[in-house]
Amino acid sequence: MSDINTHELNVNPDEIAKFEQVAAQWWDETGDFKPLHQINPLRRQFICQHVGDLFAKKILDVGCGGGILSESLAKLGAEVTGIDMGTEPLNIAKLHALETATKVRYEKITAEEKAEQMPESFDVVTCMEMLEHVPDPQSIVKACSALVKPQGYVFFSTLNKTLKSYLLAIIAAEKLFKIVPDGTHDHDKFIRPSQLIAWAEQHNLKCIDATGIHYNPVTENHKLIDKLDVNYLIVCQKI
Repeated sequence: MSDINTHELNVNPDEIAKFEQVAAQWWDETGDFKPLHQINPLRRQFICQHVGDLFAKKILDVGCGGGILSESLAKLGAEVTGIDMGTEPLNIAKLHALETATKVRYEKITAEEKAEQMPESFDVVTCMEMLEHVPDPQSIVKACSALVKPQGYVFFSTLNKTLKSYLLAIIAAEKLFKIVPDGTHDHDKFIRPSQLIAWAEQHNLKCIDATGIHYNPVTENHKLIDKLDVNYLIVCQKI
């Protein structure tokens, strides 16, 4: 992989470098990834709500990072593969899986390449907090659709392109409360739900539900809500 020009892949080298630098903190629940640890039970709840029992289900976690979601789904009995293009986050994910005796397969590969290798191979595909970090998010949506079996489920989570998301995710979370590192998000890369659903529908995915995630940085309380104006999750089914 290293000899391929990353500009030919759907990868932003600056984004990869950003997460490489803080990789050691992935499993520190008080560090830079604290918000991910806090919202992960909500993401898992939303997945189980739609898929039901995950035991023996084949799941692909696209943009798995250090493996927070991948591991939590594997602990419910799923056969999980996590893919990412960051070497250090993947090393951290593999190490943590060994430490916790959790069976997860991790690979350094793009979603597009994986789709060519293993079309229609997974019961569930998840792609959380990743679309806003790649040059061509629609290409990822297309790949996720190609990877999931007919009638299978694809879950996306990202940030809505609103003034409120700019104020909360960037001004509050990065500048004021320092919840996540400065420069983590670029508001220009945020994606409106209507846009994401339109991409999904172009690639044989029917959106069957959507929910927002409300995160209060002061109380550190978080919950699923009806409004999609900041962080949101959608679930699609392959037609």
